[in-house]
Amino acid sequence: MRIGMFTSGYQRYPLEKAFADSRRFGYDYVELWGGRPHAFPMDLKAGEQKEVLNLVDKYEMPVEIYTPEHNGYPYNYMMGSALQWEDSMCYLETALEMGKALGAEYTLISAGHAGNLATQKEIRKRLEKSLGRLCAYAEKIDTKIILEPLTAFETNVCTSANELVEILDKIDSRCLTGMCDIVVPYLRHEPIMSYFTKLGTRMNHLHLQDSDGISERHILPGEGEAPLRELLEEVIQIGYHGRMTIELVTAYINEPSFYARRAIRWVKEQLERIECHGLED
Repeated sequence: MRIGMFTSGYQRYPLEKAFADSRRFGYDYVELWGGRPHAFPMDLKAGEQKEVLNLVDKYEMPVEIYTPEHNGYPYNYMMGSALQWEDSMCYLETALEMGKALGAEYTLISAGHAGNLATQKEIRKRLEKSLGRLCAYAEKIDTKIILEPLTAFETNVCTSANELVEILDKIDSRCLTGMCDIVVPYLRHEPIMSYFTKLGTRMNHLHLQDSDGISERHILPGEGEAPLRELLEEVIQIGYHGRMTIELVTAYINEPSFYARRAIRWVKEQLERIECHGLED
């Protein structure tokens, strides 16, 4: 598996620090957070993509996933007026362009909260309209989209493997695929490995972090309650060879270097143990 660093936790530092750390700590790639002051889609399009590409070359550290900031202020395609929806669509289309320009195979998006008064019918209609447009644009410029389910603290749209499969089946685009952030199934007492079973070849990305089991907080691997060692064994046993981003987000934002180092050290220790001692029965 290729192990990536999510750069969101470095947002109080220059982006170069994230690239430098990913190189010296032994990450294989970065999952680039697309919010200011780092890699905001509109800033990239205005010329700042050159700065990011210079960092890619300098540190020999590819951007393999681009994850634009959305689903909150001011962009959420699941809520708001027609004008706001159009603005969100244009924003994410720009993000798709910039993800491709940076060399990312995928631009990662999710579905924000649709509002407490939206019916299930209204939610599905707006979601299909939104993803249909984004997938058509992705096909036009020849790039790919990963759709990430979120926790119920964050959205009422897509929070399970079943909902993700339903959406992928409905849209049925060669440019749209799925993933698992392990906090999402762990919080709702859903088997994590069901994502791999139900998505099959459409399971193309993993966000790895630990969980306290009661909140959406992303905790350092090995320091929460989730059975991550056993999860890694299962993932290896089924032959998953895709990407795995250690997603620490902002819980460790004051000292991102310390925790980025600790996180990948823990993960690599587990992978080395599995390789040396084999899979447990």
